[in-house]
Amino acid sequence: MAGTHLFERPAVKAELAQESPGASERSPSHLAYQVLHVGYTVLPILMGIDKFARVFVNWDLYLSGSVQKLLPMSGHSFMLIVGCIEIAAGFLVAILPRLGAFVVAAWLVGIVINLLLVPSYYDIALGDLGLALGAFALGLLSRDYGRPIGKLFRREA
Repeated sequence: MAGTHLFERPAVKAELAQESPGASERSPSHLAYQVLHVGYTVLPILMGIDKFARVFVNWDLYLSGSVQKLLPMSGHSFMLIVGCIEIAAGFLVAILPRLGAFVVAAWLVGIVINLLLVPSYYDIALGDLGLALGAFALGLLSRDYGRPIGKLFRREA
């Protein structure tokens, strides 16, 4: 095997394949991916629905006055559109996690910017920044594990 690159030898290839992130569906990184994938699918959908139902909170209160002044509609109407976008983003994460995770991360950064314009919501802005980082991590993990939710629990032959 002189002249053969270390990673081209069959024994080394097999060993590396066992250690690669996608090799085991029970690896900690795969489980972390599953938790993030389900969470970033379900939570945006729930929060989007709540823009209409207002079970958790009156979401209109979180829209900064600066943003409201720029809108061609009422703040409430805008928040209903936000709800629709959040529902769509959740489904995008479910179907195309490699793309959807980064869309949700960017969306959360936009929410953080809006919340920084409201002086009393800095703590919520910081929490949403943490959520954006989690969505970004999901996007990175999706490179190795990115499958739609329906395929997460099925074993491939």
